Amino acid sequence: MALSEPFLAAALEVAHRAADEAERSIHARYAARDFSVDAKADATPVTEADREAEWIIKDVLRAAFPEHAFLGEEHGREGHGDCLWLIDPIDGTKAFVRGYPMFSTQIALMHRGELVLGVSAAGEYGERAWAIRGGGAFIGSSSADGRRVQVSDTRDFGPLAALSTGNLKSMANDPVRWQALGSLVSRVGRIRGYGDFLHYHLLARGAIDLVVESDLNILDIAALVVIVREAGGVFSTLEGAAIDLHTRNALAGPPALHAEALALFNPR
Repeated sequence: MALSEPFLAAALEVAHRAADEAERSIHARYAARDFSVDAKADATPVTEADREAEWIIKDVLRAAFPEHAFLGEEHGREGHGDCLWLIDPIDGTKAFVRGYPMFSTQIALMHRGELVLGVSAAGEYGERAWAIRGGGAFIGSSSADGRRVQVSDTRDFGPLAALSTGNLKSMANDPVRWQALGSLVSRVGRIRGYGDFLHYHLLARGAIDLVVESDLNILDIAALVVIVREAGGVFSTLEGAAIDLHTRNALAGPPALHAEALALFNPR
């Protein structure tokens, strides 16, 4: 059974509340510099703030939706069912640890493999973006003051176009795709590496025109996929596949630019 619009609206309110409570906990740790840092198996950092925030988010969501499943960055999968909440309590832990505000809390809802709700809360940066399927995308300083946003209407990679990249380590070892990226860089007017939540927020509101990343996981982008799509953009893997739990790279932009970039990254 498909999820109704009233259900998604109610779920969005709960997700905002979960993000609010997580942000309060994260802010206290961030402001006081009150945490220790451990290394995970993949050598990325994790702190008490990450673990605490994930439990806080799950407690709020579970109270409203006890039958739903959860997949979190720090505590893994819990439960089974059609509805799966995807949670990255602090996406950008390296920034959190080093004391600059380029980190966010990412909360998304997936129903039978389809991403249908996303909240991207960057409290220290002062911005939050959110969307539900069919409801448009919004950005504001909090859930109370959002304005509807739309991707740009840029249709070619010319002097006015702007491109942002994330981690490109894997792409650097792929000569064909590295050359394709180079051709885009030579054509656009601006190339930046805003990274993490920020370049997807900028994309959704039409401030940049394409995002390319070759090394990520679904929890990094699940909420942002919904936001960009609801802003009128196209969000896929670099191969053009739909985003799913196994996604490891991303290409996102307005329809015309996404299509052109996709062809460049996948020459016949």
